[in-house]
Amino acid sequence: MIQPEERLAAAIASLILDPAAPPARHIAVGAASPVPAAACWLVRLMGHPVRLSLLHRREGNPFTEGSRELFDLAGQGRIDLFFLGGGQIDGQANLNLIGTGEWPGRTVRFPGSFGSAFMYLMVPRTILFREEHSLRVLVPQVDAVSAPGVSPPGHFRRGTAQALVTGRCVFRFDPAAARFRLASLHPGETANSVRAATGFDYDGDDYEKDGAPPTADPTPDQLALLRGPVCAEMLDTYPEFCARVWRRSA
Repeated sequence: MIQPEERLAAAIASLILDPAAPPARHIAVGAASPVPAAACWLVRLMGHPVRLSLLHRREGNPFTEGSRELFDLAGQGRIDLFFLGGGQIDGQANLNLIGTGEWPGRTVRFPGSFGSAFMYLMVPRTILFREEHSLRVLVPQVDAVSAPGVSPPGHFRRGTAQALVTGRCVFRFDPAAARFRLASLHPGETANSVRAATGFDYDGDDYEKDGAPPTADPTPDQLALLRGPVCAEMLDTYPEFCARVWRRSA
């Protein structure tokens, strides 16, 4: 039986390897990101020569000065792909990591923006990831903009969101139109169920009649990698994730 996290990891891996996107030679993954980390390990163990900078990893983290080096490399254009999420995400791919309600988030307080605005603008490709797909997360307009999805003309930025992967579907992002488009549906979801759980407007109305493409299952080879060497790489850093998804412990 395919676990939802395995399908999400395979979907993210497919986005990483998208031939229409700029090449992902150096990928950085922040803390608390086991599914994106699994996707990156899957890409690498599939034989693709990518450099992984896994900031959460106790051993093998190439950064000796932590986030300072991450930001330096991003500013120099030496990181090709990063992952971001948000307490709120809106239809223009704006992220809110501050909080909701009256400033500065008196209703609900999120963990903080940290370097999200810098990374979003400096890295050519960003894949947004948030497992919870609900009206409280995917909103018409974020309460506060931690990191903007698009910038006005004349503002320097190298890239923007490539896609948004959630627990229900995959959206592709069009930066020229500043809009998402429904790309695929996970098992059990319909175009109508996704529409009902999404607070922002997006393209894909043509799917309402015919149905959006299903999110592809991981291949047998991908499942073998995820459940074997990928899990082995992640056991030390994400023991709870590995125990829950693959029933393995260190």
